[in-house]
Formats: sequence, C-alpha cells, structure tokens
Amino acid sequence: MSERDYAPLSIACVRGLCDKLYEKRKVAGVEIEKMVKDFNDAKNTSQIKKLIKVLGQDLMSSTNPNMKNGALMGLSTVAVGLGKASVDYLPELTNPIVACFSESESRVRYQAAEALFNVLKIVRGASLSQFPVIFDALAKLAADPEQQVKHAAELLDRLLKDIVTESGSVELSSLVGLVRERMYTRSAPARQLAVSWVAVLDAVPDLNVLAHLPDLLDGLFKMLDDPNPEIRRMCDVQLNEFLRSIKKEPAKVDFQAMINILIIHAQSPEELLQLTAITWLKEFVELAGAAMLPFASGILCAVLPCHAYSDEPRKSIRETAATVNFQLIKLLAAESEEAGGEEAAGEEGGALNLEAVVGVLTQMLHHSSVHTKVAALDWILHLYNKLPKQMCGETERVWAGAVGSLTDAAHDVLRRALAVLAEICSAAGDLQSSPYYYKFLQALLRLLAADENLLEDRGAFIIRQLCVLLNAEDIYRALANILQQEKNLRFVTTMVDILNTILLTSAELYELRALLKDRSKPWSRSLFLALHGCWCHSPVSLLALCLLAHHYRHCNTLIATFGDLEITVEFLTEVDKLVQLIESPIFAYLRLELVGEHSAGLRAALFGLLMLLPQSDAFHALRARLHCLPPPHQPHHQPHQPPHQPPHQPRSDEREGSEAADDEPLDYGALLAQFHAVQAQHRQYRALDRSRDKLYDKPYS
Repeated sequence: MSERDYAPLSIACVRGLCDKLYEKRKVAGVEIEKMVKDFNDAKNTSQIKKLIKVLGQDLMSSTNPNMKNGALMGLSTVAVGLGKASVDYLPELTNPIVACFSESESRVRYQAAEALFNVLKIVRGASLSQFPVIFDALAKLAADPEQQVKHAAELLDRLLKDIVTESGSVELSSLVGLVRERMYTRSAPARQLAVSWVAVLDAVPDLNVLAHLPDLLDGLFKMLDDPNPEIRRMCDVQLNEFLRSIKKEPAKVDFQAMINILIIHAQSPEELLQLTAITWLKEFVELAGAAMLPFASGILCAVLPCHAYSDEPRKSIRETAATVNFQLIKLLAAESEEAGGEEAAGEEGGALNLEAVVGVLTQMLHHSSVHTKVAALDWILHLYNKLPKQMCGETERVWAGAVGSLTDAAHDVLRRALAVLAEICSAAGDLQSSPYYYKFLQALLRLLAADENLLEDRGAFIIRQLCVLLNAEDIYRALANILQQEKNLRFVTTMVDILNTILLTSAELYELRALLKDRSKPWSRSLFLALHGCWCHSPVSLLALCLLAHHYRHCNTLIATFGDLEITVEFLTEVDKLVQLIESPIFAYLRLELVGEHSAGLRAALFGLLMLLPQSDAFHALRARLHCLPPPHQPHHQPHQPPHQPPHQPRSDEREGSEAADDEPLDYGALLAQFHAVQAQHRQYRALDRSRDKLYDKPYS
C-alpha cells in the first residue's frame, strides 16, 4: 500500500500502531492523539472522519489480529484526542469496536472491550444513544469463555451501570426491553447480567421501574428455577425488593397486567418458585381487592391444588394458598353485599367471571386430594349463598360434579356434596317445585343400588344428613314414593330397613317420630299412609312403623299373617332387633302404654311378636317384660276421683288399645291387602332369582 492509502496516517504510524511491542504502539498512539487534537482545533471534521474510517474500516478489515488490535487502540486514542467532541462521532467510533466482540481471537475481543471502555469513559451519558448496540455486545462478552475477556466485560459493565445510574435521561422502556430479552437466553452469564441490571435500575430513585415490572416479572420468576444457585438467589432478592415496593406504592402498580403471570408460576412444581408466586398472589388479592375478582378462576386453579400438600417442606405453600383462598371468599362476600348480590358476577370491570370459576371448581372435584375437593365444594356453597340468582345458570354443571362426589370415600367430601345438592334442591324455595329434587333422590338411589359397599357403609349417614339439610318429612315421603316404583325388590327391602332404623333411632328424626305418634294431626295420617305402601316390602319394618304410629290393631292383623311368610334367619334377626328397640329409650312411651287401661291391642301385638321368636335372648327379654304387666282388668294406677266428679270416661282416641278414632278411620283391610300384594311380588321375585341361580348353577343365598 502507498502512504496515501492510510492518509492522514503515515505508513510509519500504522506500522507502530500494529506492532507487537507496547512502546511502539504507545508512540503511534501519541502521534494520533496530537493529530486529532489539531484537526479538532481547526474544526477539520472531514479529516477526523477520514482518520476514523482508516482505523475503523481499512485497518479493521485485515485478518491479522495485530492490525485489528492496532485499529482498536487507534479508535480509543481518537476518542481521547477529541474529548467531549467524541460525541459527534460516536457511532463511527463504537460500531467497529463492537463488531470485534465476535472475533475468534480472544486478544482482539479483550482489546475491543478495553477500547470501548475508554470511549465510554469519555462520552459518558452520550453513549446511551448507542445503548442497544453496546448492551448486546456486553451480553456477548459476559458469556466469553476466556477469563481475561470476562474480567474486561465486568469492568465495562460496571462503567455502563454507573453511566445509566448518573444519567437523568434514560429511555427506560427500551432499556427494559433489552434486559428482558436476555432473561430468556440459555446463557447463564447473560441471565445473571440481566438480573444485575434489573437490580441497578430498581435502585435508581428517579426511574419508575415498577411501571415496567409486567415486562420483567415473568423472566424473573423463570430464573427462580435456574440451575445456577447464584442466579436463583439474585432473583429471589430482587423479587422481594419489588414486593416491598409494591406494598409501599400500590397506586403505581398495574396488578391486572401481572396477575396471570403469577397464576402460571403458582402452579410450578418447583418449591421456591411456587411459594414466591403464591406469596405474591396473596399480596395482590389483599392490595388490589375487587380488581382481582375477574381473575378468581385462575387464582383458584393455582391455589386449590396446594391444599393437598401434607409434607413439611411445602407447609408454607399450603398455608399461604389457604390464606389466598380465604381472602377471595371474603372479597366476594364484600362485593356481593355492596352490590346487593347482583353485580358481583356481572360482566363489568371488577366482576367475577362466574362461568370460569364454576368450571375450575367442578374440575377440582376430580382432584385426588380430599382437602382440595372440600375447598371446591365450600366455594360452590359460598357462591349459592352469595349469588343465588346467577348460580341458577350454572347448576347443571355443578349438579354432575356434586352427584359424582357422593361416592367419594371421604366423609368431609360427602357431607359437603350433600350440602351442595340440598342447596340446589331448595333454591326454588319449595322442594316439590324444584326440578332437581326428585332427580337428586333418584340419582342417589341409583348409586346406592349399584354400590353395595356405599349402601352399607354410607347409606344411613347420607339419609340422616339429608334429613338435617332438607325437610325430613319431605325426604321420607319422596323416597317412599320413588322406592315403590323400583324393580329391584331386594334393594327396596334393604332401603326400607335402613330408613326404618333411622326413623326409629336417629336424633335428627325426633320431630318426624313425634308427628307419626300424634294421630290427631291430619298430616300424621297422610305421612303414615305414604310410608305404609313402601314399608310393606319389609314386614318387620312395617310392624315397627305401626307400633310407632299406635296402629296396634293393624299390628295384630299383620302378625297373624306372618305365618304365611317365608320365615328366614334374616327375618327372625329383624324381629330380634325390633324387640331390642322396644327395650330402648325410643319406645319408652310404648312400654308405659302397656300399663294403661286400654293396652289390649298393644299387648296382643307384643305377645304375637313373642310367639314369632325362637327362645333367644330377645324372646326372654320380651317375655320378662310382659310378665311384669298387671292383669288387663286391673289398671296399674287409678287416680283418686273426688266425690263430686263423675268417673272418667275414655276418649274416642283411647278406645281399641289407644288407637285414635280418626274423623275418617283408616281402611285397615285395604292396608292389609296392600301388604299381601307387595309380599306376593317378593315371592315372585325370589322365585325368579332361584330360577336364575339354578340356571347358572349358583347356590341361592
């Protein structure tokens, strides 16, 4: 090359600049610095640009690393010579330097970092116009495999952070975008660099980083799961700092822009990540209030499964999730009361998306955790309580999940599922007008008929719960009506025995027993007739019902026909149980009636029972009881009658062994015929069973 090719540099200066010896490079640098100062003093911009072009393009295009290093040193020397005037030539100075960060030769990359450091040290805040290019180059250097280059990158990084911190004119949105991009790179050093920059920006008082937190939050949470423990620690610290700032200045925070990010990360399997996200959710619900209601479905989707955690490491997650759940319930209650229950589930801003919430809750009913299912059912009950009108449209979806929960092994789930179904049935005010009432009872009976274990283990519990949640009389009337249409007579008999045992022994059915005993009430007669037809499927249960309702004459008639029945061990066992019940506190009133003046019908019924029994413990107990009675013609107690009063005349309801003479006496003949008809059905049913068992060579049981 001729000397003119490097003008305004001389050949000697170029050779010195690219020499291996530092002393020669230093001499060449001094020459370039003096030349630049002269050009600048003379305002000879064309020569300055030409000089920068020679260094940044002509020399830099060489494949010789020494030539590139010389060019880099020359460019930093030009900046020194120009001083503050370097700002006018900043792109021409920085672009060639930044391009060298991709060189394969580590010496060139190191010299490029040093050259850029020198340029930025001079121009300071003016370099922010080139920040995207510079930051991208810095991220590359941070991941450099050579330790010397990484050290140079660290020095450059500190300088750049100082420049940004001291500057009052940073374009934060652009800067945040660059940092955010590095959070998703695979390079651990680049991610670590990004987190460190977030911390620096957040520490600058004049920069409102909270306004840009929605752009940074996802990346920070993702890095909480980083394999590098230092990156995890840095992210954890910075997220805690942001959360403190949010608590101090909630008015500056766009909660809605970040809530979905938290919902996603709150479902992470990684412990620290999940705990941090749920902790943020707790603060968001508390600080943002009603603004979080539109996101309730997502929040519930995140927190309800956390109720399943039982291990100690995740105890904090479970407790925090429970707090979030409780906060949401309180929030909905407050909004419902304030809006009169009409707007909390509407479509306006701040409203609950009821369809989405119910979708999540019904999905949670299939979760493996009892605690999660209980929490979901509690939510459904809460929604029916606070938003009854709006929930009408969601009942069909809730219905299927609640009925399915009746087979759940956990009592807590079963209790709440029954409560939900009872709420659905009573939503119309009158059970009989509810489209779900009979549908529910029919579904329940189908489940009990299909699952023998459910019937034996939970059948009585379910009926008792329903009698508490709904009207016991309505439940018994409806079940009796449905069971009379049932074709599986063996199941009907079992159900009647269960219903009868509950009726006679359960504290929840005290009022129903009192109603059946008080034959002066017209609806007592109606109830007895409603139950009688169904109770005919179980002779002993029917006998107990008649004893309870004081229909002793009918008892005697029934017992007289029992000799025509198939007397099995099971039948005698049921009679044995009935005798034990007669000796229990439930039938204390009946035992006292035995010593009254008009106990003939009752005595006859009990003697009939005695004759049915083999000489078992129950036989001897009942026999001993009857032997204690005074003769029928000698009342146990005859109160003293004052001389001026006429002798006591028995009332109409004291005749025939205390059986009331109703305005319209019961047609006992028809009732007996009903009993015979039902028992005939049972004989046919058993005969069919025997035939079927014989056909398949199965022993009949």
